[in-house]
Amino acid sequence: MALDDWECVIKTDLAGVFTMTKPVAANMVQRGGGKIINICSMMSELGRSSVGAYVAAKGGLKMLTRTMATEWAKHNVQVNGIGPGYFATAQTEAIRVDGHPMHEFILNRTPAGRWGDPDDLQGAAVFLASKASNFVTGQIVYLDGGLLATIGRPAIET
Repeated sequence: MALDDWECVIKTDLAGVFTMTKPVAANMVQRGGGKIINICSMMSELGRSSVGAYVAAKGGLKMLTRTMATEWAKHNVQVNGIGPGYFATAQTEAIRVDGHPMHEFILNRTPAGRWGDPDDLQGAAVFLASKASNFVTGQIVYLDGGLLATIGRPAIET
């Protein structure tokens, strides 16, 4: 990966969140509280070849989320993240076809046996944005069909 490409990913996925969150958080502190939900990634926990900049940015965002949480908790600002796994989106359409190695990998590696549906993200977002999460801060909620919980689906279902 070229340095320019690396810097672009870091600037977008990590520095961009830092830059945009500072003024938002300042307003939340002034009004006595608020909720910040960063879109992290399952890749903040895993490495994978060919996506080093993305993994580094999302790993950094996970830690930035935790740091923001510790800095702003005393002001009643909760900062958490959602960590999507592999989701069926327009971006993944080309690889979500039978026979594609990545498609087969996802289906075989994810205990749920499927790609995530964007609607699967709603519940976590609503929870983290609601009063139900007032004592939750610095957490990343991974929505990955169980992928991070296992080393792979069993070859034979029991």
